[in-house]
Amino acid sequence: MNRHLLLVEDDASLHRGIEFTLRQEGFDVTGVYNVADARSAVAGRAPAFDLIVLDVQLPDGNGFDFCAQLRAAGDATPIVFLTASDTELDIVRGLDLGGDDYITKPFRLREFLSRIHAVLRRRGPTSSPSLSTTAADEPALTSGNLRLHVAEMRLLKDGSEVALSVTEFRLLSLLMTHPRAVLSREQIMQQLWQHDGAFIDDNTVAVNIRRLREKIEDNPQQPQKIVTVRGAGYKWNG
Repeated sequence: MNRHLLLVEDDASLHRGIEFTLRQEGFDVTGVYNVADARSAVAGRAPAFDLIVLDVQLPDGNGFDFCAQLRAAGDATPIVFLTASDTELDIVRGLDLGGDDYITKPFRLREFLSRIHAVLRRRGPTSSPSLSTTAADEPALTSGNLRLHVAEMRLLKDGSEVALSVTEFRLLSLLMTHPRAVLSREQIMQQLWQHDGAFIDDNTVAVNIRRLREKIEDNPQQPQKIVTVRGAGYKWNG
């Protein structure tokens, strides 16, 4: 069955080009031009879309707000932002709101398709990250008050479930399977984004580390589990 994507882009010419490219790649595409129609498309779709390509600036609102609304409602559909701004503030804001990736206009079609495929791969149940060993064969990983059920992609903290994005799950799994090993940002990028590392920068790693700390640390400002090793990377202090 083909993956079904929602494309939300108000520039008619760009919209046609993206939709044509996605269909040529084998995707089914529902295309809309504003937030109101995007909201209706999501509400009327069961099962959920496999991915949403979402422009930030739309005639009746912006993609950041729409993304925040979806996440607040518990909708975990992967979101790739399209934005004309490449400022770090906007990029970090999009990731902090729950976006899975961002693509700055103008973009190359090869890069666009690579990043779409990469997000869909990360959302799939396959390929737990590994360096020398993996968590794939472990029923659960336990560290302090955390218990990560790998096969179910579930995290429990003090017995209560914590919602993780797929990227956060894979990052946590990578760290927990290599306790006390210092992993550089380059190693993390290679393990989590093997096929599209050329399009990933250090900001993406840092933002996902911060988001994960906010969910698992008792005090994210003074992390005890994911420790920064200055000038080297991060380690799991399990």
